[in-house]
Amino acid sequence: MEWWKQTSIYQIYPWSFQDSNGDGIGDLQGILGRLDQIRDLGVETIWFSPFYRSPGEDFGYDISDYTAIDPRFGTMEDCDKLIKEIHKRKMRVVLDMVMNHTSDKHPWFLESKSSKENPKRDFYIWKKGSQKKPNNWISMVGTSGWNYDKTTDEYYYSNFLSFQPDLNYRNPKVKKTMFGVLDFWLEKGVDGFRLDIFNSIYKDESFKDNPFSFRYFPTPDNHDEAFFQKKTYNLNLPESFQFAKEVRKHISKYKQKPFLIGEVSGSDKVLKSFLGEKADGLNLVFQFELIHFDYHAKFFKDLLEKNEKEFQAPLTPTYVLGNHDQRRFIDRLGGDIRKAKVLSAFQFLARGIPVVYYGDEIGRKEGRISSFLGKDPIAKMNRFVPLFLSNLLGIYINRDNCRLPMLWDTDENAGFSKGKPWLPVGKFKPSDTVSGQRKDKNSLWSHYQSLFHLRKGSAVLKEGSLKTKSTGQDEWLCFERILGDKVITVYLNFGEKDGKETFLKGSKVLYQFGGAMILGDVLQLPAHSGLVLESKSKK
Repeated sequence: MEWWKQTSIYQIYPWSFQDSNGDGIGDLQGILGRLDQIRDLGVETIWFSPFYRSPGEDFGYDISDYTAIDPRFGTMEDCDKLIKEIHKRKMRVVLDMVMNHTSDKHPWFLESKSSKENPKRDFYIWKKGSQKKPNNWISMVGTSGWNYDKTTDEYYYSNFLSFQPDLNYRNPKVKKTMFGVLDFWLEKGVDGFRLDIFNSIYKDESFKDNPFSFRYFPTPDNHDEAFFQKKTYNLNLPESFQFAKEVRKHISKYKQKPFLIGEVSGSDKVLKSFLGEKADGLNLVFQFELIHFDYHAKFFKDLLEKNEKEFQAPLTPTYVLGNHDQRRFIDRLGGDIRKAKVLSAFQFLARGIPVVYYGDEIGRKEGRISSFLGKDPIAKMNRFVPLFLSNLLGIYINRDNCRLPMLWDTDENAGFSKGKPWLPVGKFKPSDTVSGQRKDKNSLWSHYQSLFHLRKGSAVLKEGSLKTKSTGQDEWLCFERILGDKVITVYLNFGEKDGKETFLKGSKVLYQFGGAMILGDVLQLPAHSGLVLESKSKK
């Protein structure tokens, strides 16, 4: 089985992970100094949010040079060493790759907008508009996607923020250039790419108006209908599905067998279109249903059964609880560590790829930075929307709050930096830090470590099929992972009540938490606990 089908992924947001030089911003040398702790946690693949050269208006997702390291984070020598040291520790490297757009400070765009005759003009999407915009397309952040530039009296298109002009992939030179960028990093030994808003790559060449929709608020798993518009002509085009296959084919020649994981949104049909009819498109796509979890056993049972039907082998589901754009999942649980353990156990023990956002392993909480004071450009757009109102409406408008510095220890600024951090560390207790939790075998960090290593060492959990089972308890979730004659059975109690079940003798306890135990022939699961058993198949 391909290595990427068996891995676990840990996302590092470089700005906030570890600062080594006291400027208050995380950097590559800082990450290098923490690699042993990442390895000890049990991580197999590290995904890095962008550290390419950038003006930093969208904190790295506005790239001005794809093949240079931003001085904030270090040098190319630091990057080369980081890749080498990660591989030395038997882990893999995935880089964020923003193929959809560049910064408006990128030399390509500066050339493109200088005149209509410039050779780089067609690198981006330009249209005449005079007093009326070319069409009604709305960007993914709710503003018009069309941005007027007086230099040539035309509009350029951006499907995200106005300072991030979209590249024109109908120009073969753009495609060739961006494939060259992928080659640059693959030749350095990276093991794959996370593709930012990949469903936005192509836009309809007829530039038709999008139809009306009654839906306003987007969700992480659905941008297709938002801001009263069905984005028929600027998201999820068939050409983007085809392009996924082209990128997959292009990178397949490399000996490290790199993989692609796409940030896309839409129905399961749309997601599978990016994966390809013959599983020959993107290797994986992020599935964001888990971000909208309803903490009840039925929700998770339904999700498993749906994924086993829609994403059966050779397709592989992904299980994502958060990232640099989403509210921290511990806050969505009201800070309840017991529930966080159950939820993370589900994420690691189901058939699929668990994706963990830095800090989730210690229950890193949300910040309380108002949108009025936010550095995030999304927050600046919504600076007059109160935090309580955005939470009430279920919209996330200040991503600063999920990007706070990592809590390492009780030193100055929680060990993150000796200077003033770019975002406030906030209040914390010793038990909130990595060093504090490593000493406690019942901590959330220790639980995550156990899950990482349990999954890492089990062929059944990495490769086995999945089948849900019924129990006599309404808030229990039970499922089996099966490979050959080996069966791993998972019991998770999502309820507030303790429960008991007759125990099938002959099983071995692989892992237990929250007070779950076996007494005689009875399996006991207290509220918010779990038990993992291994047995031989009856067949």
